[in-house]
Amino acid sequence: MSMICGGLDLHRSQITFDLADRVTGEVWRGRLLDPDRARVQRWLSEDVAAMAGDGQVRLALEGCTGWRFVAEEIGRAGFEAYVAEPAETQDQRGSKKRAKTDRSDARLLRELLEQDRLPLSWIPPEVVLEWRERIRLYKTLLDDRTAWTQRIHAELYQHGVGLGDGTRLRCEQTRQELLGDPTLGLSGAARQRLKVCYRMMGAVDAEMNPLRAQLRAFATRQPACRALIDAHYGVGPLVSVAIWTELGDCARFSRSDQAVRHSGLDITVHSSNDRRSGKARLSRQGPGTLRWALYEAGKCGARPTSPDYDYYQQVKARHGGKRAALSVARKILRRCYHTLRNLDPEQVYMTPS
Repeated sequence: MSMICGGLDLHRSQITFDLADRVTGEVWRGRLLDPDRARVQRWLSEDVAAMAGDGQVRLALEGCTGWRFVAEEIGRAGFEAYVAEPAETQDQRGSKKRAKTDRSDARLLRELLEQDRLPLSWIPPEVVLEWRERIRLYKTLLDDRTAWTQRIHAELYQHGVGLGDGTRLRCEQTRQELLGDPTLGLSGAARQRLKVCYRMMGAVDAEMNPLRAQLRAFATRQPACRALIDAHYGVGPLVSVAIWTELGDCARFSRSDQAVRHSGLDITVHSSNDRRSGKARLSRQGPGTLRWALYEAGKCGARPTSPDYDYYQQVKARHGGKRAALSVARKILRRCYHTLRNLDPEQVYMTPS
């Protein structure tokens, strides 16, 4: 009986594959041009199934754009899909001896899978993938609104008009004053630019507000999100959804430090013996949405009612408010890790009715 292991290197224009039968030693290499779901499904059901016969098929792919539909089709075909962590996979390449190509990437994935050395990524259930997409969309819309707000501030400063914070800038009264007061000294082009900025902000708000309500409603009904909200100060509905979707299965972490490393909030330094090059910095190797959510929760440590208020003030006095918020964020992440790890596994990924 055959046992096929393979590696798939994914790109939008092509998928490069490298398959080998561990019993006979036969190897198949090639490319799928213009891959979509139907093309991948046909390749798996016709070509790969013919190679395998009644044998086992294990296919590895990197966790990059496109992995979801490919992994889903591999599962539907009755084969086993393994999603590799991209950065750790490339570390397995070792010192560079030859040019990196799509074929070498596919071969590396196949060899690591054969040797049981493939650095695996967690494959989330569908409910997590769906709400991860929604919280990331919310963060994108939030960033867009912030960008348009900053453009308005820049234009006003260019003409010597100051307003203070962005909250006042977004209110209707301020908008009418900026666009209708001739004494501000704004040129015609400046007023035109402000009108466009306000229209774009309105369009973003029109999409973001219903999405925010949808996320809040889900968080109050999903058991794991509800547990995070109830147990940890600073973790609200939006933050809870971000942590729940981006942190993933906490059972795959043996200790909370690994969860911190996954988030990219860990501190990295480059040192050898007694020498250190550069300053300590955040690794930022992890989901950006998770870091944003934890930082927002960490800023709540500045409130006198926070259980971390004294710690926040101590760090702030030495290193400033930003580092204090990051320090509290790491504490919150460790607590959330223990909360999710101790929950009933059936409740962690339960879909609320």
